[in-house]
Amino acid sequence: MKLLTDELLDRVILEARENPRLRKNYNFHDDHADPVNRMLNALEPGTYLPPHRHQDPDKTEIYLVLRGRLEALLFDDQGEVTRRIQMGPGTPVHAIEIPPRTWHTILVQEPGTVIYEIKEGPYVPLSPVHLAPWAPSAEDKEEVLRYMQTLKEK
Repeated sequence: MKLLTDELLDRVILEARENPRLRKNYNFHDDHADPVNRMLNALEPGTYLPPHRHQDPDKTEIYLVLRGRLEALLFDDQGEVTRRIQMGPGTPVHAIEIPPRTWHTILVQEPGTVIYEIKEGPYVPLSPVHLAPWAPSAEDKEEVLRYMQTLKEK
């Protein structure tokens, strides 16, 4: 049996704050090949999750916000925001199920935000086919900052 405890959440949040990417995951699945990948993702404001979608293989992705607050953004194929969903304790929405082939990202709004993420396995690293061609690469730090600011203002 695996437990999701306050101590575990606190530890993963601390690791995210110390990580240059401002996020840290903790896997509950034993192997990346498991048919269902389950993990905590501790996220700090300013972390960049490049807009992406899960296709080929198609995968559904579920985020359940345990602490903090974030905004999930969905996009059309041209990169226009089609939906914004505020999520977290104290909001009307606590979780989102993102269908396969749906462009999405998140903007973290509070320090110490933690989501429980569930995604169909096996784990497949994001490749160019999964990343939005209209969004900056995570390596282009200046462009990422501009892009994230633009998303906040839209």
